[in-house]
Amino acid sequence: MKRNGLKLVLSIAVVGAAFWVGTTIASNAEGDASSVTPGSVNDPVVTKSYVDQQLASIGKGGGGTGTGNQGGGQAAQQVDVVTVPVGKFLIADDGAEFIVRAGKAVVYSADSNGISDLTDGKDITNGKPVPNNHLILFPRGGRGVTPAPGQKTGLTVMVRGDYELLAQ
Repeated sequence: MKRNGLKLVLSIAVVGAAFWVGTTIASNAEGDASSVTPGSVNDPVVTKSYVDQQLASIGKGGGGTGTGNQGGGQAAQQVDVVTVPVGKFLIADDGAEFIVRAGKAVVYSADSNGISDLTDGKDITNGKPVPNNHLILFPRGGRGVTPAPGQKTGLTVMVRGDYELLAQ
């Protein structure tokens, strides 16, 4: 009789454990747990066109960005293509970014500090050449680029942020 009672208790324990494991695994498979299956209702797949549309609406609608062009204001996320004629300086505001696309440019800086070449991870000081197709960061305003001495054509520069074109 003792043996039958022990078998009964063990059988109930095994059935109870199996029931508990079965309900736990089933609830995880249904998405009730913290892990979510990619592409499910709780984690939908988003198309590129949807993301592009949302980003465009943010840019137009009210991100609070300024014009990003000469004349001041907050730096914008748009990129302007600027032609710098010989005899002019392209002066950046704080945090502006330039990429010299065509022509030979040199750095203009009123002090001993220069500008950051993020592509090479170097500092370019006043009067030194700016490599084409390198991302250049202006940590402080008042610094810029100008066509290299002896160059007969101007520069083509992609600019993100605020800037001014000034005569030499």
